[in-house]
Amino acid sequence: MQCHSPVCNLPVSKRCGYFITATDTGVGKTVVTLGLMRLLQAQGKSVAAMKPVASGCERHAAGLHNADALLLQQQASVALDYELVNPYAFEPAIAPHIAAEQLGVTIDIEKITNNYNRLCKSADCVLVEGVGGWLVPLNEEETLADLARRLGLEIIMVVAIRLGCLNHALLTAAAIRAAGCTLVGWVANRLPPLGDSAQENITALESRISAPLLGVLPDFQGVSASKVADHLVLPSRSPS
Repeated sequence: MQCHSPVCNLPVSKRCGYFITATDTGVGKTVVTLGLMRLLQAQGKSVAAMKPVASGCERHAAGLHNADALLLQQQASVALDYELVNPYAFEPAIAPHIAAEQLGVTIDIEKITNNYNRLCKSADCVLVEGVGGWLVPLNEEETLADLARRLGLEIIMVVAIRLGCLNHALLTAAAIRAAGCTLVGWVANRLPPLGDSAQENITALESRISAPLLGVLPDFQGVSASKVADHLVLPSRSPS
């Protein structure tokens, strides 16, 4: 898939932002995104984030809102309309392409790209949080991988450290490479219940994933962007 976006055509050193993906759903993408936003803000950068597609949204007077997208909106350095942060919001907690089909809606990567470009004009750095894992379908032909490629962003992968994480993480890292994207780092999220081999699994992944480990998150009680940021570092090839 060829990218025609002006953002995609910029060299990596001229872009500021990351695409946050994960090995599965519910493994901490939003938590990591909030922490990365805080780190960038600590460098004096204005930061925005978007969650282009979200399922399991709640209905409010202003429409369907996703709890994770609201956290990203609140953490942003600039005031943003909710629809800009989360253009595709679906109420059922199911795969987004299925939710969209049930409503007769097509998730359009071009619409998401337009929102992203608008955010780039509002902030120094823009982070994009995926939905589910790397290859979650968006429509009949495209997946999250196609969106990440279209935006031209480097990738940060969140890994839930639990039984099965080795296979999930290594397959996801391989799929990111196969898509022609650059994995610049990964985050280990120690989710309960922790097995006896949590540290051994992290060590095994460090030796097998060429991208650096950016942090190991504990089991937080009351997550805040600042708390998460304390356990993370930005990739060494941090955008300028």
